[in-house]
Amino acid sequence: MADVTVHEVNARLHQAQLVDVREDAEVAQGRIPGTIHIPLGQLPSRLAELDRARPVIAICRSGNRSGRATQFLAQAGYDCDNMAGGMLAWQAAGLPTV
Repeated sequence: MADVTVHEVNARLHQAQLVDVREDAEVAQGRIPGTIHIPLGQLPSRLAELDRARPVIAICRSGNRSGRATQFLAQAGYDCDNMAGGMLAWQAAGLPTV
């Protein structure tokens, strides 16, 4: 469990499961292609949607909620990291969104 930069996340897009824990309205403003959208409050009840055999990177707006998601996922036995700076950092770096 670690904080990873947006550039590290971009390099791992096809290896890790990217879980966006923001709310619906935030995701509607733009998300990283290929992310799985599970709002933080729904994460405990939707763990079955994630593959335990693949690493997870949690994403939110600024890195705070995804940090909480990362802690929860680690306690549940997942190999997970937190995207530092969240979508604010991703967009500031000019990386692609849909």
